[in-house]
Amino acid sequence: MNISHWRLACAVAGLCWAMGVSAQGVLERVAGGGKLVIAHREMAVPFSYMDGGKPVGYAMDLCHRLADVVRKKTGMKDMQVEYLMVTPATRIEAVESGKADLECGSTTNNAERRQKVAFTVPHFITGARMLVKSSSAFERIEDLEGKKLVSTKGTTPLKAVQQANRERLLRIDILEAPEHGKGVEMVETGEADAFVMDDVLLFGLAAGRPDPKALKVVGRFITTEPLAIMLSKKDPEFKKLVDDEMRRLITS
Repeated sequence: MNISHWRLACAVAGLCWAMGVSAQGVLERVAGGGKLVIAHREMAVPFSYMDGGKPVGYAMDLCHRLADVVRKKTGMKDMQVEYLMVTPATRIEAVESGKADLECGSTTNNAERRQKVAFTVPHFITGARMLVKSSSAFERIEDLEGKKLVSTKGTTPLKAVQQANRERLLRIDILEAPEHGKGVEMVETGEADAFVMDDVLLFGLAAGRPDPKALKVVGRFITTEPLAIMLSKKDPEFKKLVDDEMRRLITS
């Protein structure tokens, strides 16, 4: 073999080795003694939030059921679960890059996100509305013309209000909060006149404030949000296992 052929063979072998490593699926990794990594949120009540130093919530309960199925499928009864806290701005990258195997929060399944990641069966359907002070007269997004509105960075409600603001020429000053809790705080302090987010999250967030009666959720749905657990689009075997279990849970 001459030098050029030898170099080509090495390059092909190296490429195949790299592809083999990167193609390792979740089930194969766990069967080899690896952990299952679950991404969660800090304040996505009631789906995924911290309580007593542990991630809890409806979506977390579902993901713990999925973890049990992974243990059964791989035969690894002692499989460990590692938790990774994410924000709306970091959650997609965490799954796409392989840092997390499942993202268990309040993430909307939409076409734009499906270009990067996959979703299992939706576990909740909701929509975005507005959280305002109880003393406020605001009822519709149009009432906020010339006012300040906040939504959380990296979310579909933020994109929806930005689009509505442009198309309807509402002149709303749209602010971005790093997390849902900050959005609520901005309404309480008067830094923003309304916080737009999924209404089920707004009710949960308001209930956890020092004075829940000082806030109210108002208005029609601005968006429709099918919430689902997020996972890699590069692991069809794992996705099939997750989808089958989610369907079983929904129909049982």
